[in-house]
Amino acid sequence: MHRVRRFAVAVAAVALASAPAMAAAAEEAEHHEASLMDFFWPVVNFAILCWVLYYFLKAPLSTYLKDRGASIRKDLVDAAAIKNTATAQLEEIDRKLKALPGEIDSLRTRGQEEIAAEERRIAEQAAAERDRLLDQARRDIDVQVRLAKRALTEHAANLAVKLATDRIASGMTPADQDRLVDRYLEQVKH
Repeated sequence: MHRVRRFAVAVAAVALASAPAMAAAAEEAEHHEASLMDFFWPVVNFAILCWVLYYFLKAPLSTYLKDRGASIRKDLVDAAAIKNTATAQLEEIDRKLKALPGEIDSLRTRGQEEIAAEERRIAEQAAAERDRLLDQARRDIDVQVRLAKRALTEHAANLAVKLATDRIASGMTPADQDRLVDRYLEQVKH
C-alpha cells in the first residue's frame, strides 16, 4: 500500500507541474472525442445497413451461391467428360494417321493388282472376241464362197445349156427333130 501512495503522489506532482499541458491535452481529447462522435454514427448506420442486407439477402444469396456452385461443378464434370472424349478421339485420329501410310500402300498394292487383273480380263475378253469374230468371218467367207460357187456353177450350167441349145438349134434339121420326138415317145411308152 505504501507503494500505491508513492505512485499517487508522483502522479499528482507531475499533474501540477504539467497543468497547462494537461489543459491542452483535455482540450485535444474533447476535440478528439467530438471527431470520434462524428465517426461513430456513420459506422453505426453502416453496421445497421450490413445487418439489414444480411438479414434479407442471406437466403437468396446462399441459394444463388449454392446453385452457382452446383452449376460450376456440373460444368467442370461436363468439361472433364468432353476433355476425355476429345482426348480419346484425338488418340483415335493419331492412331489412324499413323496407320494411314500402311493403308495407302495396301490400297496402292491392291489397286495395282486390280489393274493387272482387269488388264488380263480385258486381254482375255479381247482375244475371245477376236477369235469369235475370226470364226464368224471364216463362216461368212465359207458361206459366201459356197454361194459364189453355186452361183458360178448355175451360171456355167446355164451358159452350157444355152450354148448346147444354140448349137443343137443351129445344127438340127427338121428330120432330126422328128427322129428325137419319135424316140422320146417310144421311151415314154415303155
